[in-house]
Amino acid sequence: MERVHCDILILGSGGAGLFAAHHAYDRNPKLKIIVAAKGLVGKSGCTRMVQGGYNVVLNPNDSIDMHFKDTLKGGGMINNQELAWTLVSDAPKRIRELETKMGCFFDRNPDGTVHQKAFAGQSFDRTVHRGDLTGIEIINRLRDQLYAKESVTCWDEVRAVELLYNDDQSVVAGCLMLNLRTGKFIVVESLAVIIGTGGGASMYRIAAPSLEKAADGMAMAYRAGAQFTDMEMMQFHPTGLLAENSRLNGGVLEEGLRGAGGHLYNSLGERFMQKYDPERMERSTRDRVARAAYMEIMAGRGTRLGGVQVSVAHLGREKVLQMFPGMVDRCKDVGRDLSMEPVDVSPTGHFHMGGVTIDKDCFSGIPGLFVAGEDAGGIHGSNRLGGNGVADSTVFGARAGDAAAEYVMAVKRHKVSESQVDLFVEQMMQPFKREKGENPFQLRKEVGDLMWEKVGLVRNGLDLKYAIDKLAEYAERVNRISVAGVRDYNLAWHEVLNVKNIVQIGQMIAIASYLRTESRGSHFRTDCPITDNENWFKNIFMKKGQNGPETEIHHVEFTHVQPEEIFGEVARVKVAAS
Repeated sequence: MERVHCDILILGSGGAGLFAAHHAYDRNPKLKIIVAAKGLVGKSGCTRMVQGGYNVVLNPNDSIDMHFKDTLKGGGMINNQELAWTLVSDAPKRIRELETKMGCFFDRNPDGTVHQKAFAGQSFDRTVHRGDLTGIEIINRLRDQLYAKESVTCWDEVRAVELLYNDDQSVVAGCLMLNLRTGKFIVVESLAVIIGTGGGASMYRIAAPSLEKAADGMAMAYRAGAQFTDMEMMQFHPTGLLAENSRLNGGVLEEGLRGAGGHLYNSLGERFMQKYDPERMERSTRDRVARAAYMEIMAGRGTRLGGVQVSVAHLGREKVLQMFPGMVDRCKDVGRDLSMEPVDVSPTGHFHMGGVTIDKDCFSGIPGLFVAGEDAGGIHGSNRLGGNGVADSTVFGARAGDAAAEYVMAVKRHKVSESQVDLFVEQMMQPFKREKGENPFQLRKEVGDLMWEKVGLVRNGLDLKYAIDKLAEYAERVNRISVAGVRDYNLAWHEVLNVKNIVQIGQMIAIASYLRTESRGSHFRTDCPITDNENWFKNIFMKKGQNGPETEIHHVEFTHVQPEEIFGEVARVKVAAS
């Protein structure tokens, strides 16, 4: 078994992982840093898929305070306010770094200032972008600049399996890795580990991320004993492309379509947002628009493909081609012309607002473990604003890199627990020793159907209880999966770990959803359709216990802004969820 030593191991090569690598290197260029990606570094992950943009205060008529309050309002006031303030106040520094240091080019106004477009849920147009291919611009520059840094090593197609403690279980001392190409295990001993692997929205039947995004980082952190915040808060993007059996099915058609004046229609030709948010219409927040679309579909007003339709044709073909070339090409791949006709869309699993509990420097509470990006919870509350996601990854990726570098320069190296290594390798090899066991691909499909139907956009107590019991059954079935063949590029073998991870995170989502007996943001229950500001300004915290997740519920700490400043007279009462 290969053994590798480094100072900082970074899991994931999206915005959080790459920014962490840059900042750790800048703190001390002598640090040995490894960036490991399940796919190809800079060519995989969710940040690269970002079409829309990056929320940041640049205009003198805008303010950090306005961005902060928009973020809290969108999050239903259960955000960790220290983290939300860090997001909005650091974002201007990170966008300048992207342009002046990393070499990103963003769209400009005729006077040379950075162009900022409209995104839903915001009081000011503050979304910086590069056409509708912003993520590619950011990731390409971050990756290219990283290759020039000699002490940084990038690993393609090497996935993380388990975090490793030292012998007395006091410090995370490394990680067990698996090379997809060779099927061989690698033990990495590091002074610090930064998790930035992205979420696991692919646990839903219709989902925006690629199937490789299987909640790996969150699941490893859970098994290592990390605390989690508000796991019930799962965002569904309202406009996922419907493409039947194509791999593009569920892929996001971004917020910019609605921000630019796009319309949403049901099968009757009605602009249905008039019924759900007549003031903001299609520019309402993601949770409201996604739920409205789902309600229309469930009421029988969906299209033949089982969705609704988005149209920007009224903006004019030339304008659409100029503003949204990436989305036009994506729709063309499935035979639709976005510039000329309506396109079928559906809500799609998109983003975890819940995740590992961190402080503003991304410390997880476990010595040696830092978490950034979508794997971390609390920043966005009950609903993330479009454009705050890529800002989140760069802001907290940078902070994780800075903090990890400072940490490793002040601590001694620990050896990993050899008994843990042996145990985890043995567990990983078990599927090869079974004959005629469960099929991992079939089990993943069942998990996706269950999560979509019972723990999706619209929930209720009976469905959630059923899902909790069913997920416990799936957890047992994971232990009966069998695989055959060789270890190199064995996709069935990797699917075993994928299913294990999404089942564990799915259990937390279902349990937290059952406990939150109200509707807030992305979490909507038909049996509790009230946003209960009287009793539920609370966060649900979870961590691994002897018999599954253990929970604690605590009041939100309003460290900067009180609810009255956002919600006025209804700040402390029960109101109908919209």
